[in-house]
Amino acid sequence: MPAVHLIPPSLDIADELLRFETDNRAYFEARINARPPAYYSADGVRQAIEVALQEAAQDKGYQFLVRNDAGELVGRVNLVGVRRTHFQMAELGYRMAESAGGRGYATQAVRQVLAKAFGELGLVRLEAVARVGNEASIKVLQRNGFREFGRSTRSFLLGGVWHDRLHFECRADHMA
Repeated sequence: MPAVHLIPPSLDIADELLRFETDNRAYFEARINARPPAYYSADGVRQAIEVALQEAAQDKGYQFLVRNDAGELVGRVNLVGVRRTHFQMAELGYRMAESAGGRGYATQAVRQVLAKAFGELGLVRLEAVARVGNEASIKVLQRNGFREFGRSTRSFLLGGVWHDRLHFECRADHMA
């Protein structure tokens, strides 16, 4: 499997992140909900980075940018909705560049984020959702020990069409 490296978002790489998002915008929007148009600007990305840094400082969410061995930005993995009291959990999300598909980057990046989540962040459970039919995303989750625990019907509107979603979980004690 190829090696990937996780880096935190920073204002120093805002221009590179904007290029990544802009270059992959159509690809992402065919699969997940679109970001607001204002995001696709230097100010929009800088504001998003500042929010990400604040959320990490407040233990509300964590973002990781993914680089391949050549140093190219090839994806993002996020932990959002951190819930500490009674749960010690978060929701996992990720997106990889169109050019990075099928190379194992997502599997490796998610594996590294799981290690951080269950290690230094002290979480015990992660949840993720995947649209029915998004086989690549489902495989990434399954390869990383996520187990399907439910399905929500007609719960995700994309391109004017309602889609079902599969719900997955991964627990720290399942990874041991």
